[in-house]
Amino acid sequence: MTNTAVAEEGIRPLGSHLSRRQLWNWCARLSLYVSAALTSLLLVFMIGYIFYRGVPYLTWELLSTQSSYLNKSIGIFPNLVNTVYIIFVAMSIVLPLGIGAAVYLTEYATSRKLMKLIEFAAESLTGIPSIIFGLAGMVLFTEVLGLKQGILAGGLTLVMMILPLIMRTTQESLKTVPQAYREGAMALGAGKWHTIRTVVLPNALDGIVTGSILATGRIAGESAALLFTAGFGLVLNDFLTAMEASSATLTVSLYVYACERGETGVAFAIALILLTMTLFLNMLASFAASALKNK
Repeated sequence: MTNTAVAEEGIRPLGSHLSRRQLWNWCARLSLYVSAALTSLLLVFMIGYIFYRGVPYLTWELLSTQSSYLNKSIGIFPNLVNTVYIIFVAMSIVLPLGIGAAVYLTEYATSRKLMKLIEFAAESLTGIPSIIFGLAGMVLFTEVLGLKQGILAGGLTLVMMILPLIMRTTQESLKTVPQAYREGAMALGAGKWHTIRTVVLPNALDGIVTGSILATGRIAGESAALLFTAGFGLVLNDFLTAMEASSATLTVSLYVYACERGETGVAFAIALILLTMTLFLNMLASFAASALKNK
């Protein structure tokens, strides 16, 4: 059949069809490349600009001292310590709760309705804005329970935020453990809890550790939930005093210096520290996951 006959019968020539399909694929590929390039350029611009503005103000005095109105000096050492405090408090509470809930849902729960209800609640909590968690934490912990603004109230608020993350990542890690491992352990006479403790959890450790590190990064970068609960204090306190004393973390201090004191240079230096910390935690999570999986 000639091309004239093909055209007369209303059938598109094969060569034309291929050329249009190739053109469409080329346009789609080009749009993907452009999108990826723009995303990468945006990330490079943000990192480069933060480095450009923050490095000149990043000094040892800034990192190792606290702010003083008498000496008219600025130091963020208390904020670094408060960030470590709140990470420790939040993670020490949320890890047993999150891992325990995931183990129950994966290994013990038999009611499908209860499992779906808990999973729906966890997924719903992940979509709530952090500022609402801060408001709820202020009402619950400071007004109802009578706690003062400090590390304890802020840490408990962050527990509500990151509990779904720990629970879901642990649950998915437990599901990756082959069922044959459980059956083999029970065939050898091991009980349910012994099988979970010695077989299931060690094989899911890589996912649990990765989720914990990512949760730590989220705690370190959170500010909205801490504005109402942890406070704005820039003074260095010991651990027990900071539990119920106004204690600003790095993110809250960035807000204070940028919006209330007009110290944008110090704010960019704090942003540089937070950026470095986040990159380090992400790299650590990736390395820990691969190392534990290979082990």
